[in-house]
Amino acid sequence: MPRYSYTALASGGKAVKGTVTAESPYSARKQLRSRGIHATDVKQVSTESEVKSSLLSFLGRTKKSHIIDFTKQMSILLNSEIKLTESLSVMIEQTSDARFRNVITDIRDRVVTGESFTDALGDYTEYFDVIYISMIKVGEATGTLGKTMETISGFMEKRRRIESKVMTAMIYPAFILTIGMAAIIFLTTFVLPKIIVQLQKAKMQLPLITRILMAVSHILISYWYIALIVIFAVVFAMRKFFRSEKGSYLRDRTLLALPIFGPLIRQRVVSRFTSTLSTLLGSGLSMAESLRVVAEVTGNVIMVDAVKKARDRILSGADITTPLRESGVISPAIAHMVAVGEKSGELTKMLQSISENLEASSDIVIERLSAALEPVIIVIMAFFVGLIALAALLPILRFSAGNF
Repeated sequence: MPRYSYTALASGGKAVKGTVTAESPYSARKQLRSRGIHATDVKQVSTESEVKSSLLSFLGRTKKSHIIDFTKQMSILLNSEIKLTESLSVMIEQTSDARFRNVITDIRDRVVTGESFTDALGDYTEYFDVIYISMIKVGEATGTLGKTMETISGFMEKRRRIESKVMTAMIYPAFILTIGMAAIIFLTTFVLPKIIVQLQKAKMQLPLITRILMAVSHILISYWYIALIVIFAVVFAMRKFFRSEKGSYLRDRTLLALPIFGPLIRQRVVSRFTSTLSTLLGSGLSMAESLRVVAEVTGNVIMVDAVKKARDRILSGADITTPLRESGVISPAIAHMVAVGEKSGELTKMLQSISENLEASSDIVIERLSAALEPVIIVIMAFFVGLIALAALLPILRFSAGNF
């Protein structure tokens, strides 16, 4: 939605300025009136700095780094007993990203007018997810907002480190695969046709492998747009199917059943579940509310179903272990550990311990998979390049030997 800068009069006749997100100028004025502010001037914001920040975000500067820095700095300010509104004002001056600075400005202005910090954050779900907002709500209600934001920043840093490890492990294999595919396409569409044209002029019979690759080359050169349309159509159809209830279930069940990557995906799903749940419980959220939040961020449909069943059992006074065990995602050993933690009253510590163990195990598996993928990709690429070379050299050798 567009943003609007405004000049207004607050209660008591005090002049205030700020920005607000709304669908139209009318919606912006209506939103300001609901806060007890009378807008005298509303203009849409469209600055060069915002365009630049949008471009940087598109090129890879994600919102996560801004949010983590914001949360970490806010925790320091609040723990230093600086007021919330003053802390937000400091963050407005420190934030370099124009779009995020406008978000913080709007949040600050709404807090100044008496709106809760939680409600102000709730209008910016593209920046602050359900975990963030739920924990802030508890921290605001209990008067431990600084400590809560410190916990959130630690949790977000931990998740970013995990994601970075996976991305780093996949960079080199992805680079090799990209270069290999580019080399194959170049050889098939540029090098091979020029060689074959000269051989065809000699009216010699081409080998089967050469004729097959020539057909592939002809399709890539003459009908590349059809191939792209087919690829995009298949991708679109698959995405639409996987977004459906049946498709998402089939996708997640298939991923968990994969022979090599399945166990790693399972570990990641369970680690995310235990880490998130332990953080929410540690922040003071109730078990039922924590499970509701976890169900929204788990990502795996099968795990989501298990978490929802666990929440229903909690609300009915039963344990959470049974539906988790029956899901098939959590191993019997981990389910037993959860049961022990639940009975002993140390569930938060137990979940944290499980998460740390699974993350350490996942790191080892990722390193081994990355090390194994590199030579496998090289061998596959070498096979296809060798196939193209054979298709080009075989007719040349026949021509040299006089076998037409």
